[in-house]
Amino acid sequence: MKDLSLITKSADETRELGSKIGKHSEAGMVILLDGDLGAGKTCLTQGIAKGLDISRSVTSPTFTIQKIYHGRLLLNHIDAYRLEGVHQDLGFDEYLNDEGLTVIEWSQFSPDLVPEEHLKISIQLLENGDREFTFHVIGKKYEDLLEVLA
Repeated sequence: MKDLSLITKSADETRELGSKIGKHSEAGMVILLDGDLGAGKTCLTQGIAKGLDISRSVTSPTFTIQKIYHGRLLLNHIDAYRLEGVHQDLGFDEYLNDEGLTVIEWSQFSPDLVPEEHLKISIQLLENGDREFTFHVIGKKYEDLLEVLA
Protein backbone atom coordinates (compact mmCIF):
# COMPACT_ATOMS: atom_id res chain seq x y z
CA MET A 1 0.00 0.00 0.00
CA LYS A 2 1.10 3.53 -0.76
CA ASP A 3 1.95 5.89 2.11
CA LEU A 4 -0.94 7.88 3.57
CA SER A 5 -0.75 11.51 4.70
CA LEU A 6 -3.30 13.15 7.00
CA ILE A 7 -3.39 16.66 8.48
CA THR A 8 -4.72 17.68 11.89
CA LYS A 9 -5.44 21.28 12.81
CA SER A 10 -5.46 21.02 16.61
CA ALA A 11 -4.35 18.89 19.54
CA ASP A 12 -7.92 17.58 19.82
CA GLU A 13 -7.87 16.44 16.18
CA THR A 14 -4.48 14.79 16.78
CA ARG A 15 -5.86 12.90 19.80
CA GLU A 16 -8.94 11.96 17.74
CA LEU A 17 -6.68 10.51 15.03
CA GLY A 18 -4.78 8.61 17.72
CA SER A 19 -8.02 7.29 19.19
CA LYS A 20 -8.99 5.88 15.79
CA ILE A 21 -5.58 4.20 15.55
CA GLY A 22 -5.99 2.73 19.04
CA LYS A 23 -9.51 1.43 18.37
CA HIS A 24 -8.32 -0.48 15.32
CA SER A 25 -4.97 -1.68 16.67
CA GLU A 26 -4.26 -5.33 17.33
CA ALA A 27 -2.07 -7.08 19.87
CA GLY A 28 1.50 -7.38 18.65
CA MET A 29 1.53 -4.16 16.63
CA VAL A 30 4.49 -1.78 16.84
CA ILE A 31 4.05 1.89 15.93
CA LEU A 32 7.06 4.15 15.44
CA LEU A 33 6.59 7.90 15.94
CA ASP A 34 9.18 10.26 14.53
CA GLY A 35 9.10 14.04 14.51
CA ASP A 36 10.77 17.08 16.02
CA LEU A 37 10.26 18.12 19.64
CA GLY A 38 6.71 19.40 20.02
CA ALA A 39 5.51 17.75 16.81
CA GLY A 40 2.71 15.86 18.59
CA LYS A 41 4.11 12.38 19.29
CA THR A 42 2.84 12.22 22.87
CA CYS A 43 -0.45 13.89 21.94
CA LEU A 44 -1.05 11.19 19.31
CA THR A 45 -0.13 8.52 21.87
CA GLN A 46 -2.68 10.00 24.30
CA GLY A 47 -5.31 9.45 21.62
CA ILE A 48 -4.09 5.92 20.96
CA ALA A 49 -4.46 5.22 24.69
CA LYS A 50 -8.02 6.56 24.63
CA GLY A 51 -8.80 4.24 21.71
CA LEU A 52 -7.46 1.36 23.81
CA ASP A 53 -9.85 2.31 26.66
CA ILE A 54 -7.01 3.47 28.91
CA SER A 55 -8.29 5.94 31.48
CA ARG A 56 -4.94 6.86 33.04
CA SER A 57 -3.25 10.08 32.01
CA VAL A 58 -0.57 9.43 29.38
CA THR A 59 2.63 11.45 29.57
CA SER A 60 5.92 11.28 27.71
CA PRO A 61 8.32 8.69 29.12
CA THR A 62 11.31 10.93 28.29
CA PHE A 63 13.05 10.45 31.64
CA THR A 64 11.74 7.00 32.53
CA ILE A 65 12.21 5.75 28.94
CA GLN A 66 9.21 3.42 29.22
CA LYS A 67 5.67 3.53 30.62
CA ILE A 68 3.09 0.76 30.54
CA TYR A 69 -0.67 1.33 30.56
CA HIS A 70 -3.46 -1.23 30.84
CA GLY A 71 -6.63 -1.10 28.74
CA ARG A 72 -8.24 -3.24 26.03
CA LEU A 73 -4.63 -3.99 25.11
CA LEU A 74 -1.48 -3.30 27.09
CA LEU A 75 0.15 -0.10 25.79
CA ASN A 76 3.94 -0.12 26.01
CA HIS A 77 5.09 3.48 25.44
CA ILE A 78 8.85 3.85 24.85
CA ASP A 79 10.79 7.08 24.33
CA ALA A 80 14.09 6.10 22.71
CA TYR A 81 15.48 9.66 22.60
CA ARG A 82 17.94 8.97 25.42
CA LEU A 83 18.92 5.55 24.05
CA GLU A 84 21.14 6.85 21.25
CA GLY A 85 24.41 4.95 21.41
CA VAL A 86 23.21 2.62 24.18
CA HIS A 87 24.29 -0.90 23.28
CA GLN A 88 22.98 -2.99 26.12
CA ASP A 89 19.93 -5.18 26.58
CA LEU A 90 17.34 -3.10 28.43
CA GLY A 91 14.69 -5.82 28.30
CA PHE A 92 12.35 -4.10 25.85
CA ASP A 93 12.24 -7.22 23.67
CA GLU A 94 9.86 -8.88 26.11
CA TYR A 95 7.29 -6.14 25.44
CA LEU A 96 7.49 -6.48 21.66
CA ASN A 97 5.12 -9.43 21.70
CA ASP A 98 1.54 -10.41 21.03
CA GLU A 99 0.15 -9.13 24.33
CA GLY A 100 -0.15 -5.47 23.52
CA LEU A 101 0.62 -2.47 21.36
CA THR A 102 4.06 -0.85 21.48
CA VAL A 103 4.54 2.82 20.59
CA ILE A 104 8.17 3.94 20.19
CA GLU A 105 8.96 7.65 20.01
CA TRP A 106 12.32 8.60 18.44
CA SER A 107 12.81 5.09 17.03
CA GLN A 108 15.78 6.25 14.94
CA PHE A 109 17.83 6.34 18.17
CA SER A 110 17.31 2.64 18.83
CA PRO A 111 16.93 0.83 15.49
CA ASP A 112 17.50 -2.56 17.14
CA LEU A 113 14.06 -2.21 18.79
CA VAL A 114 12.30 -1.98 15.43
CA PRO A 115 10.79 -5.26 14.20
CA GLU A 116 10.65 -6.10 10.51
CA GLU A 117 6.90 -5.39 10.30
CA HIS A 118 5.71 -2.08 11.76
CA LEU A 119 3.84 1.16 11.16
CA LYS A 120 5.99 4.29 10.99
CA ILE A 121 4.29 7.64 11.49
CA SER A 122 6.36 10.69 10.64
CA ILE A 123 4.98 13.92 12.08
CA GLN A 124 5.79 17.31 10.63
CA LEU A 125 4.75 20.62 12.20
CA LEU A 126 3.63 22.86 9.36
CA GLU A 127 4.17 26.64 9.23
CA ASN A 128 0.50 27.36 10.00
CA GLY A 129 0.58 25.16 13.13
CA ASP A 130 -1.14 22.18 11.51
CA ARG A 131 0.49 18.77 11.75
CA GLU A 132 1.05 16.40 8.85
CA PHE A 133 1.10 12.69 9.67
CA THR A 134 2.69 10.44 7.05
CA PHE A 135 2.00 6.73 7.54
CA HIS A 136 4.40 4.15 6.10
CA VAL A 137 3.50 0.49 6.61
CA ILE A 138 5.48 -2.70 6.44
CA GLY A 139 3.18 -5.70 6.95
CA LYS A 140 -0.39 -6.74 6.05
CA LYS A 141 -2.00 -6.00 9.42
CA TYR A 142 -0.72 -2.43 9.20
CA GLU A 143 -2.11 -2.09 5.67
CA ASP A 144 -5.52 -3.04 7.07
CA LEU A 145 -5.17 -0.32 9.74
CA LEU A 146 -4.29 2.27 7.09
CA GLU A 147 -7.38 1.36 5.08
CA VAL A 148 -9.51 2.24 8.12
CA LEU A 149 -7.74 5.60 8.49
CA ALA A 150 -7.86 6.56 4.79
